[in-house]
Amino acid sequence: MVAEPVRVRRLTDQEKQTLQRIVRRGSTSSVGFRRAMMLLASAGGNRASAIAQLVQADEDTVRDVIHRFNEIGLACLDPQWAGGRPRLLTPDEEDFVVQMATTRPTKLGQPFTRWSIRKLAACLRKVRGRVIRIGREALRCLLARRGITFQRTKTWKESPDPDRDTKLDRIEHVLHHFPDRVFAFDEFGPLGIRPTMGSDWAPAGHPERHPATYHRTHGVRYFHGCYSISDDTIWGVNRRKKGAVNTLAAFRSIRAARPDGAPIYVILDNLSAHKGDKIRRWAKKNRVELCFTPTYASWANPIEAHFGPLRQFTIANSHHCNHTVQTRALHAYLRWRNTNARHPDVLAAQRRERARIRSEKGIRWGGRPAVAA
Repeated sequence: MVAEPVRVRRLTDQEKQTLQRIVRRGSTSSVGFRRAMMLLASAGGNRASAIAQLVQADEDTVRDVIHRFNEIGLACLDPQWAGGRPRLLTPDEEDFVVQMATTRPTKLGQPFTRWSIRKLAACLRKVRGRVIRIGREALRCLLARRGITFQRTKTWKESPDPDRDTKLDRIEHVLHHFPDRVFAFDEFGPLGIRPTMGSDWAPAGHPERHPATYHRTHGVRYFHGCYSISDDTIWGVNRRKKGAVNTLAAFRSIRAARPDGAPIYVILDNLSAHKGDKIRRWAKKNRVELCFTPTYASWANPIEAHFGPLRQFTIANSHHCNHTVQTRALHAYLRWRNTNARHPDVLAAQRRERARIRSEKGIRWGGRPAVAA
């Protein structure tokens, strides 16, 4: 005896209208849409094999849907599938795992400063009064789901300068109102004569190599750099050491950049060689206002962002034989940089350096951090 083909029972007018609306508008989930197509096709006299080809499903799946519809009606369009194996950890236990992961092991009597997945899972099994058995992969997924990731720790400094806000406000004011008369000054170094690691193009597995040097008899130099905000140009010179005499020479070169006698503003840090009595008298006589950055706020000096490209393009991957050659390389780069100030590589290096030196995220040069709502 041949079994009868599986077909849906006779549809009511309301069931037929509902299924047609779902198919036309697609106003439900993809599962409900496919099931509505199966039911309408079966109601039209199609066999399970033809319906399976139409909806790209297995014949047994089509038959199961038809049988389910014949049992419970349109409720079969939204199957209440179970969520798989029930969770072994309660929400409170998950919170405890997260708390353990974010607590330093030393505070829990463990002889190491950070957790690994293996160590954390083993420690959770030995907690007194609250044993939690969880595998490494489940533990990793739990931490990822809770937003706990393995990150590098960072250091930070908070400026103890009592005049921090006043100094930052002044720097911001002159940058905004007198950009054509604002300059920045700072030293870059120490610069030694030694091979410096870097990166370049080379055949795979055969990088360029520099000899290691252990006897360095050339001493060090410091680049005294000056930066014009309006012209976006940098100039400077290498000196044997930092000092008031060399600082004053740099200020004179800045004053010479604006020989009209109009007042100018120089942004610089609080190094003792920058604010001696001789320098202050000269600045007052030549209409130069010294705008000092607060302590631990080097990011407020605009020239700092330009020392990153200087380090990347002239010091990294170099092997200068003496300071004369090194100085020529610095000056050659500065000439190229002043001609190509908007070069994409220069701008990208400046952005990276600016992000590195800023001690607080989202702070403008000379501005205050945004107040949390």
